[in-house]
Amino acid sequence: MEVVIVPDAKSGGELIAEAMAQLLRRKPEALLGVATGSTPLPIYQALTAKVRSGAVDTSRARIAQLDEYVGLPAEHPESYRSVLRREVLEPLGIGMDAFMGPDGTAEDVQAACEAYDAALAGAGGVDLQLLGIGTDGHIGFNEPCSSLASRTRIKTLTEQTRVDNARFFDGDISQVPHHVITQGIGTILEARHLVLLATGLGKADAVAATVEGPVAAVCPASALQLHPHATVVVDEGAASKLKLADYFRHTYVNKPEWQGI
Repeated sequence: MEVVIVPDAKSGGELIAEAMAQLLRRKPEALLGVATGSTPLPIYQALTAKVRSGAVDTSRARIAQLDEYVGLPAEHPESYRSVLRREVLEPLGIGMDAFMGPDGTAEDVQAACEAYDAALAGAGGVDLQLLGIGTDGHIGFNEPCSSLASRTRIKTLTEQTRVDNARFFDGDISQVPHHVITQGIGTILEARHLVLLATGLGKADAVAATVEGPVAAVCPASALQLHPHATVVVDEGAASKLKLADYFRHTYVNKPEWQGI
């Protein structure tokens, strides 16, 4: 596992955006797995700046969704499809015809989950999957004790997650769906490159468990240790509980041939 410690979220976003740009220069039609939330915004902003400056062309890129609310219409402003359209597709100049996501309004949700897994495989698989991490070590909506072999499936949101997400629904928790579709850990691990960005002291325990702890279902993100190409990018706050932090700093700065990750 590559662990890169950066000064702040902006630096992490620029580093990851450059890795994505390099991928797109090699493979213009790459399938990029994206996540919602505030953590990846610096990545999208940095990549958008590269597109606008002509440093990279995203016109042939494809986008795959990590998770989606169940029962929320696709056109709802807080559906993850809508959020990604605003924050990723439109700024990068990518049309909805290049977007893949699970159908959260399907009558048969389980069938929709299986269809999404099949669609990802049929598209050749995800080339680079962006991930955030929860304070409890969850990735996507794979909460602690999720199976490390799990596939895309329906999950029930915890009450705390619904409370946290109520801010996106004018503070009204009654408007927050109770269920989501999420790529399973097994599905996530099939991407060719996993890139996790974590920032802030609040993520320090989860990052330490992910990088230095045992592979265990209690910390779903620890499954990244099983992946042949996983990169964890953290700021100083998120890295503050890593026992090998100094080693990771030394390893990165002594690899000048790295233009990205």
